[in-house]
Amino acid sequence: MFSPIKRIAAIHDLSGYGKVSLTAIIPILSSMGFQVCPLPTAVLSSNTEMPGFKLVDLTDHMRDFIEHWKSLNLEFSAIYSGFLGSHRQIEIVKDFIKHFWHPQQLVVVDPVLGDDGHLYDSMTLDMVSEMKTLISQADIITPNLTEACALLDTRYNEKMHESELKTLLKALSNSGPKIVIITNVHKSDKKKQTFVYAYNKSDGRTWKVQCDYVPAHYPGTGDAFTSVLTGCLMQGDSLPVALDRAVQFISTAVRATYGHTHDPRAGIFLERVLPNLSAPFRPSSFELLEQE
Repeated sequence: MFSPIKRIAAIHDLSGYGKVSLTAIIPILSSMGFQVCPLPTAVLSSNTEMPGFKLVDLTDHMRDFIEHWKSLNLEFSAIYSGFLGSHRQIEIVKDFIKHFWHPQQLVVVDPVLGDDGHLYDSMTLDMVSEMKTLISQADIITPNLTEACALLDTRYNEKMHESELKTLLKALSNSGPKIVIITNVHKSDKKKQTFVYAYNKSDGRTWKVQCDYVPAHYPGTGDAFTSVLTGCLMQGDSLPVALDRAVQFISTAVRATYGHTHDPRAGIFLERVLPNLSAPFRPSSFELLEQE
């Protein structure tokens, strides 16, 4: 089915409260001019940071939803997946990519597995193995440093040397993705800054973008980052510009939220900063690293 607006299939969970996953992805990509077609993997009363959340697993319904989309002959300019809760869901996403793929399409996988050196409680080593097969089908992956190490069976080190980060990027790219982006990299003991590193296999270039560290944790910032990045690339931005715009957006959103008395578990004040996505781009901190 033809559409004059580019469609993005977003395969994520949906939380009724707390700005994560689809409640962040849909407004960001919609405000950037894309039609978001959500394929929910689960519906939650709130994000998982909130105690006592309730969850309805939609795994048994996902294939029926997909079959209906097939019957409508839908086409997607991008496929974007995030948190997946089981082996079955990973298999469903792989089948989805195989059926709906076309040469002009962008496939983005955020391999959500863990953070701060540890896998999430719901993740097992078997899930890590399954995720390795999914990222092989992606054009772009956006793991944090913990997830990058897990996907490569490498020991996590919070203070990795830049040469080690380059090795990780290239090793992950060798598994399939054309572009590998590693987020949430700290480079100082005081954590005054965090960095995003990216490697583009097509030209062999590695990029670095820095942002000031704010001492607060907000769930959903990874979803927002990858959403802005995806939207920018689909609008025709280069990789370093897309990285810079995504980092600037998240930094602004965190700062807009941090000044308020606000339960950080509820996520960022996304609505306050959505207009920034339409503002003229002002280059900030992207840097091309020396090629070896």
